[in-house]
Amino acid sequence: MSATLAFTAEELALVRFSVSPMWEVITSFRVLSRPGRYPVHGPWFDQVRPRLAGAGLLTGRLASLFHAESYIPDFLSPVPVVAAPTLAEELAAIRSTSPDHLSADLDYYAGLIADRPRPPFVDRLRTHTESAFCELSAEIEQYFEIALAPYWARIRTLLDADVYHRARQVAEHGAARLFNELHPDVSWNSGTLRMLHRQRVLCRDDNAPGLILVPSAFAWNKILTRAATGDVPQLCYGARGVGTVFARRAPEPSEAVAAVIGRSRALLLAELEAPASTTELAARTGMSAGGVSEHLTALRGAGMVSAHRAGRSVLYARTSVADSLLAAAV
Repeated sequence: MSATLAFTAEELALVRFSVSPMWEVITSFRVLSRPGRYPVHGPWFDQVRPRLAGAGLLTGRLASLFHAESYIPDFLSPVPVVAAPTLAEELAAIRSTSPDHLSADLDYYAGLIADRPRPPFVDRLRTHTESAFCELSAEIEQYFEIALAPYWARIRTLLDADVYHRARQVAEHGAARLFNELHPDVSWNSGTLRMLHRQRVLCRDDNAPGLILVPSAFAWNKILTRAATGDVPQLCYGARGVGTVFARRAPEPSEAVAAVIGRSRALLLAELEAPASTTELAARTGMSAGGVSEHLTALRGAGMVSAHRAGRSVLYARTSVADSLLAAAV
């Protein structure tokens, strides 16, 4: 099945980009629920999945909304009102979903999974909506903290770079080049955007004018659309260069950096190519746990490392400040 979306000149002028934490939650959870299907995310998958499983997040409330192969309830991806909403802002929008919108989403979702037992949380959303939304929001926050926050600086850099690239395309070559290079399933011709392999049909009569383009580090070779009645439609696509975000690289402490901050701290920054706990870093570097902790405290105070709660442990991640320092020393 394919979908088409026609644009007048006025509607084309309303096309905009947004970087959305909730779209990253949705697309990353899809990766986790399909082991082996997205090899480019393998390093991230291997690091994150055990931690999420230990926290019970792979079988919780959020997971109950991912039982359909090609549909996730639309209320999980509210229309972003700014170019880069925070997770808190998007969760607030989810909690304010109208009863009619929620009912329509859950009815459609229930029809798609009618051949299997319906998750109890889906019924709880209908009958105890306010408390269920609060529970779901708390779980999404926990998921984000474990699965995405330690990597967010790199993800955000990737997404911002993609938006900049697409904006340059429009400025230099026009909207046709932008749409035709988004994804092989997307094409633009004579004022109409065509999307192949869509389960749900987009209809301009049902949607608000314009289109929101959302780059994602986890959509990779897929496009996802969101077209709720009365809302601006959204198209989520894979950002360019995602392989550079999660590729495994051997840690190589820079001698130049070591001369400034010390060899132990330079080694820890190199090891934090992927987020890790104090215990993991101690085992990999041969330092004592106390020594690692002392160095991480200093690096965190200098803005080079961030800390993120993951169940009973704390994960440390390099910040963009540290990434820039290491890149400049190469």
